[in-house]
Amino acid sequence: MVGHDGGVILIDPPQVPSRGQLWSHLASDVSYAELHEFAGQVGIPARGFDGDHYDVPAKWYGDMLAAGAQGVPSRELVRRLREAGLRRPRPTR
Repeated sequence: MVGHDGGVILIDPPQVPSRGQLWSHLASDVSYAELHEFAGQVGIPARGFDGDHYDVPAKWYGDMLAAGAQGVPSRELVRRLREAGLRRPRPTR
């Protein structure tokens, strides 16, 4: 999906295991506002937002692509977040 600011909504393949399933990351390469707008339109709950992306269960991956998200490898998603200045550092554990 090309957003209203000319950005692209990105999603990586579901490959992060957590809570008994695999997860994808959904992000924007332009703004958090664009990301939140897309998430709201496709019904992703706000609790899925994790600092700079939404966590999306594998069963929704196809739906995100059908709604216009662009599938990209995980490294590309992170690279594009960094280039846009939207990558937030991981919290220290």
